[in-house]
Amino acid sequence: MNEKPKVKRGWRILRWGLIGFAIFITLAAVFHTEENWRGWQAWQKFKQQAEAAGEKLDFASIIPPPVPDELNFALAPIVASSYSGSLDKLGNRIVPMNPNVVNRLDMDVRFGVSGHTAPASTSGSWAKGATTDLKKWQRFYREAANPTNGILVSPEPQSPAAEVLLALSKYDSSIEELRHASRLPFSRFPLNYDSKNPFDILLPHLTMRKSAQILQLRTLAELELGQPEKALADIKLSLRVMDSIRSEPFLISHLVRMAELQILLQPVYEGLGKHQWSDAELVELDRELSKLDFLADCQSSMRGERNAALAMIDSMRRNGNAYDLLASIRSGQEPNIKLWRVFGTMVFQLIPSGWFWLNEAAIGDLHQRWTLQMNDRARQLVHPKLAKEADDYLRHLPRRPWNLFAALIMPAITPMQQKFGYAQNAVNMARVACALERFRLAHKAYPNSLDLISPQFMDQVPHDIIGGQPLKYRRTDDGRFMLYSIGWNETDEGGKVGLDKKGSLDTKTGDWVWEYPTP
Repeated sequence: MNEKPKVKRGWRILRWGLIGFAIFITLAAVFHTEENWRGWQAWQKFKQQAEAAGEKLDFASIIPPPVPDELNFALAPIVASSYSGSLDKLGNRIVPMNPNVVNRLDMDVRFGVSGHTAPASTSGSWAKGATTDLKKWQRFYREAANPTNGILVSPEPQSPAAEVLLALSKYDSSIEELRHASRLPFSRFPLNYDSKNPFDILLPHLTMRKSAQILQLRTLAELELGQPEKALADIKLSLRVMDSIRSEPFLISHLVRMAELQILLQPVYEGLGKHQWSDAELVELDRELSKLDFLADCQSSMRGERNAALAMIDSMRRNGNAYDLLASIRSGQEPNIKLWRVFGTMVFQLIPSGWFWLNEAAIGDLHQRWTLQMNDRARQLVHPKLAKEADDYLRHLPRRPWNLFAALIMPAITPMQQKFGYAQNAVNMARVACALERFRLAHKAYPNSLDLISPQFMDQVPHDIIGGQPLKYRRTDDGRFMLYSIGWNETDEGGKVGLDKKGSLDTKTGDWVWEYPTP
């Protein structure tokens, strides 16, 4: 007699459970509909405003145009050797990697030698007013040389510069082949721009930085041996290698370029300080340096970062692969198949589409309001205070599902803007230094004011990109000069270079200085 009430009670529980489930589904559907509408409206509003301002937000708009294979520096055999073991000509991964491909650009100034005391870096530091001690390299090569590492040394010690060039002669054929390839007018590396995750695109050319180090050491030795024409040719080759990735829309590519710039400026600096360049060579150096515009590169890379982020988030929304893509970004690797990965994917698939659109609008707005406003290419200005405000804004931005991706994907704003500003200022000071040396060659002394080098030796003297005032300049008691920018802290410290506790250059503090050491 007790069975029927139990059955009835069970059916009531089931019925109310089904009703509750139906209510939950209905509320969830209403919630998703409302959030999707809210997100769509926010994205459309931002998109219309940005496009009205001339912005292009699709990923295809930032992809560099194709170039003919036969005119492509990046497809020259020696350049292709740096990536063809892992990538094909379309930018697709080769799995497993081809072990038979020898990277001929993997040139090492230390020849892979361990167990010997090698100089900590290839050179001095122009930014700290330090020149290169080739004697240290001579000593290292003579101590490390043996039949297995390929380091050549003379039977009897020669000059440090001669022995450095002899040791580096192992790479002469590769350098000359690279020089021949540099005459090709275009450069476009085979990156897979069709990847579902733009941030997962392999950058195959990062090892090319080693060629910049080899060329730097060669150039320094050539200058010491009184061969400025060879040194100039190697600097121009370094510039061409650096320029070969300029069209790429990714921040990392330009960070590599800016690191290479600091390397190649060292022999320019030392040659100027030791008066090793002729007037004609200085004109040529200035012509080459004038082609560099890192503030424009900053703008293009920020648009690239923005459009890549928008494309990635859109892929998350359409394909339900948010977890995989985020895991790939955070780890730099393909995510492993684990239970928590499956669970995470399921969670992301329950997210309303509107939250993805809201994230796209948030990222677009952050770039539009901040990163694209921090430097003014037309006026050649960088704004440190605006960068700090942007970092503070992003740091205190409440983390919500509809702006979480922005917090994960946005680059570190202040360090990034600082690097571009420092690079452009370095170029500007190098150009001014060339004009000052030309004035010295003509008048036997440096001028008392920068006004005297224009227009004869320089069409227009660039101003300080921090603040827009004239670069600071004064002749020193030893007959040389100090040239500097007030730097990222926007404070004139009289030409004091910023150093950290370990004595390394700290470009966040102090002035950005070009000054030669006393002989």
